[in-house]
Amino acid sequence: MESMPSPSSPEAHPWGQLRRPEAAWRRGARAAVLFAGLGVVALFATGCQRLHHTDTRPLDQAGMWFASIEELRKLGVTDAEVTQLSRARQAGMSDRACVELLRMARGRKQPFSSGDAAAGLLQVGVSESTVLELARLNQLGLWSGESQAMHMAGLSDRILLAAARRHAAGQDVPSGSALAKLRDAGMTETELLALIDGGTSDQQAQAMLEAHRRTVSRTGFVRYHRRRRR
Repeated sequence: MESMPSPSSPEAHPWGQLRRPEAAWRRGARAAVLFAGLGVVALFATGCQRLHHTDTRPLDQAGMWFASIEELRKLGVTDAEVTQLSRARQAGMSDRACVELLRMARGRKQPFSSGDAAAGLLQVGVSESTVLELARLNQLGLWSGESQAMHMAGLSDRILLAAARRHAAGQDVPSGSALAKLRDAGMTETELLALIDGGTSDQQAQAMLEAHRRTVSRTGFVRYHRRRRR
């Protein structure tokens, strides 16, 4: 007599063999839908970023030509950089110089954030070429306050740039206030440039000023004369 299949055996429930593959297929389908959804979200986010256009109206309002604005667009100018560049432009920076400032920042792979510093220097009378040279030396940021004070004290752009070059190289250089006091004591621009290029430190410059004050206190006004080397 032929035995009957057990109720729990696959022969008793032929559709049971299909349930596991069907469940696996459903799980795979749900996973595929989930990944597809994540892909759509990522694509949407990327699309939003690409659709964002930098607002260059502040540059136009500052008087920049359309061709120059297009050059800035090609360099990937951001909204924050537009604000900085427009401030420099309003202070008298030319279109060419504004584009050059952003190009230098891109060369360093940094955002441009020194528009206020450039504007401040231009407003006290520092020339555009000097501002650009300070930017090339990467001294348009924190050191701009010192350079602005030096110019307001009556020191020339030549002295300002000579000090900036040594400062950028991490070399000794007298402070702006020391240089201004030495100038007031009678040093010529040529002598001041020789001090800077010769590596005089701020401490040495202060010592020179103190020696000059002692001489004046003993004998009255004495014009400072630098001792010549033999």
